[in-house]
Amino acid sequence: MSPGIPTQSSGLPYRQGVGAVLFNAMGEVFLGRRFGVHYPNAWQMPQGGIDDGETPAAAVLRELEEETGTAKAEIIAEKKDWLSYDLPDHLVGVSWGGKYRGQTQKWFALRFTGNDADFNLEAHDHPEFCEWRWADFSQLPDMAVPFKRRLYGNILREFSPLAKKMASRP
Repeated sequence: MSPGIPTQSSGLPYRQGVGAVLFNAMGEVFLGRRFGVHYPNAWQMPQGGIDDGETPAAAVLRELEEETGTAKAEIIAEKKDWLSYDLPDHLVGVSWGGKYRGQTQKWFALRFTGNDADFNLEAHDHPEFCEWRWADFSQLPDMAVPFKRRLYGNILREFSPLAKKMASRP
């Protein structure tokens, strides 16, 4: 068995979702620290499922608002391909009611158009994050849970030019 490949989930499908790479004016990325005991010091970008009849672009804006409390953002780029990750064995029966082996996601880069006071992690009935921060985009994979590091590395390669462009704007 290869590390990181779930054995008990082989027949399960992937959950379709979206992810938001939210850049501030300095080219830093928004990261939230999730509630939970499995990976208490791991950070992630806003992400979530796509509702029936919803486009990925609409889903990423909805998820961003639900998880951060603000809709002050605009889509500036879309990842060409869908990216997937598998859950580790100990989470397969816990996450999403045990229905999925992981997620396949469409990722978007967004420009934050508000200010830090616009974030409200408790705006939604079921908060996802217990705290948030801006981070250097290059640190992204190292701050993620181990099973998402490859996916975050892929996002880093795709959207690094945008981070640099944001940081170099006057």
